[in-house]
Amino acid sequence: MTGTRVPAIHRFAAALGAVFCAVAVGLGAYAAHAAPDVAKSRLDTAALHLFFHGFALAVFALRQRGRWASASLVLWLAGCISFSGSLVAGALWGASTAMAPIGGIAFMLGWLSCAMAMLQPNTADDVAVR
Repeated sequence: MTGTRVPAIHRFAAALGAVFCAVAVGLGAYAAHAAPDVAKSRLDTAALHLFFHGFALAVFALRQRGRWASASLVLWLAGCISFSGSLVAGALWGASTAMAPIGGIAFMLGWLSCAMAMLQPNTADDVAVR
């Protein structure tokens, strides 16, 4: 990656992924120490998914390029907001969790997009081999 500029949207996604990880740690602590019993399960699930997908954003956003990689970042962001956000809103404020399945699908499609991105040839590496 030496000499290449990371697109602003990728830097933003990586930074947001790191923020998601921090929020996930706080959610997990709240679930473990202060949340009512009925909310603990939803908050634990939200924190788990938010942390792992935030971590994926923080790591992959700065390293991947191309349409498939961008799709995976957008899908993971959408999944974090709709899946984890829906579960947190349901646990804390009694809101509907109807967006959670849509977020789960976004997570899965994001991982499939990531796989496609990783299967794409890296043109810089291809040129260096020739």
